[in-house]
Amino acid sequence: MDFHNILIKWYLQHQRDLPWRKTVDPYQIWLSEIMLQQTRVAQGMPYFFLFTQEFPTVKHLADASEEKVLKLWQGLGYYSRARNLHKTAQYISNDLNGVFPDSYKELLKLKGVGEYTAAAIASFSYNEAVPVVDGNVFRVLARYFDIESDIALPATKKEFAALAQQLMPKDNPAIFNQAIMEFGALQCVPKSPNCAICVFNESCAALQKGKVNMLPVKSKKIKVTNRYFNYLIVEDALGNTLIQKRTAKGIWHNLYEFPLLETQSIVDFEEISQTVKNEIFTKYTIISIEDCSESTLIHKLSHQHLHIQFWKIKVKEEVENGVDAQKLKTFPFPIVLYNFIEKQEINC
Repeated sequence: MDFHNILIKWYLQHQRDLPWRKTVDPYQIWLSEIMLQQTRVAQGMPYFFLFTQEFPTVKHLADASEEKVLKLWQGLGYYSRARNLHKTAQYISNDLNGVFPDSYKELLKLKGVGEYTAAAIASFSYNEAVPVVDGNVFRVLARYFDIESDIALPATKKEFAALAQQLMPKDNPAIFNQAIMEFGALQCVPKSPNCAICVFNESCAALQKGKVNMLPVKSKKIKVTNRYFNYLIVEDALGNTLIQKRTAKGIWHNLYEFPLLETQSIVDFEEISQTVKNEIFTKYTIISIEDCSESTLIHKLSHQHLHIQFWKIKVKEEVENGVDAQKLKTFPFPIVLYNFIEKQEINC
């Protein structure tokens, strides 16, 4: 039996019941694919339901404010996805009269849509015979065919795409793409897959050669930068605090945060106290400063580790543009700050 027949038969027996598999609507498929970049299905599912309920069409999403989109996205991370999602929705709604491009080539032109996402939408919505190549597909094909090409290299992606194209039944590319991704997600998992129950255990080259845990080959580790964030939680006599919008490019663009003092390393009370009084809040009479962190919180992003401390600063005067505790929760924050607010550690 051909590779694709065995794979599709397995898929029809084992596929998960996922909402975006019950539609060919390119809007919903696009939404799910953007959400599932860098995100596990279990984590992304509630957001998919939230977005499709709040924005049932691409026009609803386009007409929303960016702040609302970011607020609903809060907790999913990689916020550039949400900003690109919003801009692309506006482009489709305003420039394309609400109609999605109907080919892989045209879908690639959309902001935030790369080769994988374009292939997924083109095959799932329009049954175009283009292969999807994600981490799951790399893993399945590398193991089955014993391919040692480095998947970190662009040339390898072309190699795997060409192979997937050959294997794909041209009359039903959508189910093949779904099947190979699902197989990688559920059966041919990264660590310690259960090869004893695998439908390919008699034909998988990596299994025969004892190389399952060595494939796929991926070089170059991501270099991680350490950054040290000191968030200054100001509180006046009315209980109001100060927040600001992150407008610079980089992490958390257009999300909100407390006033931030970034330092070269973890700093102590004395250094914070001096800087706050002499450089940052010079126009306020500072009543007290206290460390709100039991210990430095480490928030890990893909390329950065943020070492975060929270400092509570009580001031005598009423702060300008202060925000009360209730209104504070309506702004889109990075999840690490939102969790801090929710735990009411602000009242430390």
